[in-house]
Order: sequence, then C-alpha cells, then structure tokens
Amino acid sequence: MHLFENDEVLALDKPPGVSMATSSKEGKSAEAAVRRLLGACGVVPPDPLPLLVHRLDAGTSGVVLFAKTPAAHRALSLGFQERRARKTYRALVWGHPVPAKGAIDLALGRDPKDGRKMRVRDDGKPSVTRYATRRRFPSLADLELQPETGRTHQIRVHLSASGHPIVGDGFYGGASRWHGVRDPALRAALARLTRPLLHAERIEIPEMGIDVTAHLPRDYEETLKILRR
Repeated sequence: MHLFENDEVLALDKPPGVSMATSSKEGKSAEAAVRRLLGACGVVPPDPLPLLVHRLDAGTSGVVLFAKTPAAHRALSLGFQERRARKTYRALVWGHPVPAKGAIDLALGRDPKDGRKMRVRDDGKPSVTRYATRRRFPSLADLELQPETGRTHQIRVHLSASGHPIVGDGFYGGASRWHGVRDPALRAALARLTRPLLHAERIEIPEMGIDVTAHLPRDYEETLKILRR
C-alpha cells in the first residue's frame, strides 16, 4: 500500500511474506527486491526505480522507505546510521515482560551453529531495544518497541532471549506455544499464522519532514480482536 510520497521519498506499507532479500543470486538483486515490493503494494515501477534505504524481514509488515534520488538516499541512509530515524514497531509476544516498560540491552552476533540466525553473544555488537506494554492478555502481551540499533533480527532475538518470543516466530521459539491455548477461537487463529506478528508501525525523521504510519495488518488485528473479547 502507498503511504507517502514527495520529490525525495517514497513510503510503502510492506505486506507480510514479501522478501526484501538481496544477494548475488538471480532474482535477489536490490533492483529485484524493489520491484517485488512495488508489485506487492500495487505500485507501477517508475523509471528510474527508487533506491532501497532499509529492509524488513520477509515475515515483518509495515513501513519501508525508498529514496527517489541519490542525494535523498545519502541523507536517509545517514539518518538511519546516526540513529536520527525513530522506528516504532508492534509485536504480540508470549508472556508478560517485567517490568512492563524498559530496555533490552544484549549484544548480538551470528549464531555459529546456524548462519541464518542471530543470538546473544558476549563478543557481539551492542544492541538495545526499548519496549512498552500496550496491553496484557492471558498468556500474551501487545508491545510497542523502539530499536535504538539496527541489527539483523534484533527485536526477534531480544524478545526471545528475554523469555517472550514473538507469536508465530518459528525461528526464535514463538511458533508452537499455541498448542497450550485453551480458547478454541484463539488457538485456531494462532495455528493459522505463517509469520511472526511483528509490524513496523511508524518511522519518523523530523529534519526531513518524514512521519509515516502503517496500520496493523489483518492477521495481527484479527488476533487482537479475539483477545479483546
């Protein structure tokens, strides 16, 4: 979905399940990733194509920014590098974090046993995620999160390491716990999930006049509706 656009920036609402992976493999170049996401959002690819500024995991939904000019790409990339871009995420997690508001400060690095994954490591890169509980439900909590650093899988690993993996996150321990849920409607909804309920809700870069919000996707919202009953 198209969220925002001016002469420098394009902001889209990435649907869950769309890969933004880039590599040397055919079909996984930066250009291919841009075209995939534009197509998934119903946007006709312009000429020239906008430039990737940052990425979300395939299962993560929400705000993604693109630069429409090389100068805008430099400015946006610098804003992310210097942590002037404020990112707000939502996640539905297992359990109730204590305290209800705080920060997770755990260094992260590549898992030596599985190169696809990240893990907490004493020799890892400094990583900080701030969180606040928006609402508690039986066995679950809806969190708002603001990562101060931008490590791969940071939010997912931090929450898992804190004992509160994201609902639906099979990579980091949050996928199979629905078996213990008693409510049949909730259990059925959780069983249908094919991705972690992690959503990039908002990005703010005040000096560039950027403040973009993406509404919760259907699977996240429908799970919350069941929980609110």
